[in-house]
Amino acid sequence: MAGKDPRRESISPERWEWSRLLRTKDWWAVWLGMLLLSIGSAIYFPKAPDIRERLEGIEARYSEHAMRTDKFKTISFYRMSDEKQKVKAKDNPTGRFLAKLLKKPREWSGNPLEAFFLSEEKAADKRQTALVKYERAQMVERASFDIAAAMEKAAETLSFEDENLNKRADSAISKWRNNHMKVLKLEKDVKVKSYNQIVYILVLGIAFALFFGFGIKIMGESFLAFVKGFGFIFVVGLVAYVCAGESVLKYYGIGYAPWAIALGLFINNTVGAPKWVRPAVQTEYYIKTGLVLLGAEILFEKILFIGAPGVFVAWVVTPIVWLTTYWFGQRVVGIASKRLNATICSDMSVCGISAAIATAEACRAKDEELTIAIGLSQIFTAIMGVVLPLIITLSFPLDKQIVLGGAWMGGTLDSTGSVTAASAILGEKALYIAATIKMIQNILIGVIAFFVAIHFTVKVESEETNHRMNIREIWNRFPKFVLGFMASSIIFSHLYSYFNAQTGGMGYSMIDQGVVKGMADLFRGWFFCFSFVSIGLSINFRNLRKHFAGGKPLILYAVGQSFNLILTLAVAYVMFYVAFPRLTAAL
Repeated sequence: MAGKDPRRESISPERWEWSRLLRTKDWWAVWLGMLLLSIGSAIYFPKAPDIRERLEGIEARYSEHAMRTDKFKTISFYRMSDEKQKVKAKDNPTGRFLAKLLKKPREWSGNPLEAFFLSEEKAADKRQTALVKYERAQMVERASFDIAAAMEKAAETLSFEDENLNKRADSAISKWRNNHMKVLKLEKDVKVKSYNQIVYILVLGIAFALFFGFGIKIMGESFLAFVKGFGFIFVVGLVAYVCAGESVLKYYGIGYAPWAIALGLFINNTVGAPKWVRPAVQTEYYIKTGLVLLGAEILFEKILFIGAPGVFVAWVVTPIVWLTTYWFGQRVVGIASKRLNATICSDMSVCGISAAIATAEACRAKDEELTIAIGLSQIFTAIMGVVLPLIITLSFPLDKQIVLGGAWMGGTLDSTGSVTAASAILGEKALYIAATIKMIQNILIGVIAFFVAIHFTVKVESEETNHRMNIREIWNRFPKFVLGFMASSIIFSHLYSYFNAQTGGMGYSMIDQGVVKGMADLFRGWFFCFSFVSIGLSINFRNLRKHFAGGKPLILYAVGQSFNLILTLAVAYVMFYVAFPRLTAAL
């Protein structure tokens, strides 16, 4: 703290530590994040008996036929999986209301008002336009299904003992699955309905102001001043989502984050952010609450599915890339700020924005340094999201595109959203592999933040201040919200395994398609958006300019990401095709 707090002087050290649990944004982020996850659990977990009964009924219908061979996944296996994936805890009245209330502005083309409002006439036009593509995709799917069914039947006739025929059947079924997934994607456009989100948006803004304002009040700041300023933050965040929803920009992966930061920067460096907005510019408060929610998505049982190769790609490559890039930034490029260097390294090597924010907090990076890291990440992610699928489809051998390509993108693309969009081009299996590796990588957010806190407290700041730091100072520096992130991951990993132990697929229905998609994900995107708006409103262009001298941050990111791409590809190939070929064949 910059000055002495008179309240602290009158409180014993032990009592002061306890008072921090209600007086710091780190801890309030934990409490608010856990509160939302608890509410989600209370809403969806009572549906468990009904969910189990439905899943068991699906297994009874499909199981025997679906599991008649272990040589490849049969058509019946996929149909059983599809039926199970339709069983979602969030599909109840409360879940549907939350989804409608927390819906972000929608995709639009030509008219930005369609982000909030779509008449029945316009919806009918969209359905008619989509119907042509949908029917064409259905024809392709039916043709591929007939081929897949014939190949599976031929393999079954020989008792699945002909390896060549098994491979051909597996390939034919995979092609049918990819066509089927395209049909499902187009089906959403065929079913588009009219909507009016305006009233829900107004209610949502008020609810968010009260939600965060309660913590602000307990922390001793002005509730009314925060609520007044938050309205401005919310509106700018809405505009960022609308900009990101434009169909062309959305296709190229330009999401809400760069828009939110850019709008905040533009306002702050032109007319200037009004003084009454400042109490609501709470970058850490918003983002840390969102990161606690992110922890519920990191599920250990999913990680075990992909086994040692995926863990090796994520947990061995990432630290090597981080350390090498940090050394390169200090010794070769000559980045003046070690904090900027560390933040860029985490953003590029771990998982983008989330890791950058955790690292910036651990090393006390400035807002402009965090903004530079996020900006570089968004630029490179948008480019790589388009280029990597092209490289994989044009350059990789056909039999290695799915597993190797998915692993490569999961280990190098900076955000989960970009990983999902890019890997989906290669098919359902590639998407699952890429998303799982990115999930494994996300676990390192807390680990990296912990070691960065130690390094900067014990070494960097000791050298800067000529003062030896003690263990208590390391604890004070450590971002406490990481504890909430880790706790939510551990709790919901155990719950996921507990539900799956009752019947296969129940963890997915209750956690993935319950608390996560029906609660955590709905809130997290909004919280991140408010944080990015706050970052933009906190920064002056003059402070950014000095960090870009000689283009050093750009050079650091480009070289580091190039090294990351090369090393991840090499390690993924060795692990999936040399060290564990049998596991790869079973994926």
